[in-house]
Parts: sequence; structure tokens; C-alpha cells
Amino acid sequence: MSATALKEVSAPATGPYVGPERRSRRDWLAATLDEVDYGMLLLVDTNRLVHANHAARVELDGDHPLQLLGRELRARDPHDMAPLLTALQNAAQRGLRKLVSLGTGAQRVSASIVPLGEATTLLIMGKRQVCEPLSVQGFARAHGLTPAETRVLVALCQGVPPGEVAVELGVGIATVRSQIGSIRQKTGAESIRSLVHQVAVLPPLMSVLRHALTGDSSLAATPQLIAA
Repeated sequence: MSATALKEVSAPATGPYVGPERRSRRDWLAATLDEVDYGMLLLVDTNRLVHANHAARVELDGDHPLQLLGRELRARDPHDMAPLLTALQNAAQRGLRKLVSLGTGAQRVSASIVPLGEATTLLIMGKRQVCEPLSVQGFARAHGLTPAETRVLVALCQGVPPGEVAVELGVGIATVRSQIGSIRQKTGAESIRSLVHQVAVLPPLMSVLRHALTGDSSLAATPQLIAA
């Protein structure tokens, strides 16, 4: 990314929004990044944040291995800090890509560090779960699944085997198997694995997910950018 483009991304918006024809490339780029369902952090000076897309802002909660202290990106676990800074420095100064693992246990995630040139780095955050619950629900509505079938689908996408799904939902295993058969028929899936794969490879639905979470009915909200 050139210095000119970087300035356009990071510069604060000025004046009221008056229509799509007046949007700058900075606005369109930010809106595009917000539609990607992977957290993305644009960094300069090794670990200083320029911009975070919507998915990244949601991901950086109290449990994530990465955290922001002001505008500075840091690892929550001190043991992760040195490898993270080394990878970011190598990307910014030497143009080296790196995949790093951060955190422990259920909170362990991977992050891809990508050099963009001119000491600018993109950090792409790995997902902590394969299928977003709201994406599963959107998929279920699109295929006409019943509420009971949707609950079964959510559990399957979380990796819960049918027997445990029956226990969790308080129904018999025969009922769950019947519901899985109905789900497969409606979705055209040949197996549970194929069904979960269909959900996992859905295109990003970040606008839908964002407004479902916030209750915001406006799909044309101008993204808020972080000034450099």
C-alpha cells in the first residue's frame, strides 16, 4: 500500500455524508474491509494501529490473545509478546510473511502477518470458531429449516455429535437423527460433514451479523476510521 493510499485510509472523515457519489476511496475501502469476516488490523511503526475492521473490533474482547493499549497492539500473554513483535518487525523491515500462534487452550488462535510495503503491515486474525451462530441461523432461514432443526444444525456446526445433541436438547436420538435427515434433504447435503462444510464456506454476512447484534437497521452507515 502506498503512502498516499495509507493517508487516504487513515485520514479522518470531514463533512457530512451526502451520498455514495461523494464517498472517498477511504470510505469505500473501510466499508469493504468491514464486510470481511476475518479480523484485519492495519499497522505502522511495527505495532501502531492505523485501522481495524469491524470483525477485529468485535474479536478484540477481554478473552482474545491480542489486545490494544491505546493505539499499540500487544499480546495479552507476556510470553507471546516477543514472537509477535519479531514477526511484525520482520514484516515491516524485511518484507517477511509469518504465521504466529497466540494464546493457550480454548483461546489459542493464529494470526497471519503480511507485509504491505513502506513499513506497513496487515495482521489477519484467525477465527476462534468455524461457524458463526448468526451465519448458521441465516443459512437455516434460507433453506426453510424449522426452529428445532436450526438448534440441531447449530450444535452440529459446533462439533457436537448427534448423541450429545439429543442429550443437550432433551430429546431422543431417533428424533435428532430424523431432524438431521430433514436438514440434509432441505440443504442437499450428503452427510453431516458436507452439511457443516456448506455453512463453513458461506460468503461473509458481516452487514447482516453486525445489524443483528447492534439492532441497527441502517445498511448504509459510514464506517468510522481511526485517525493516524
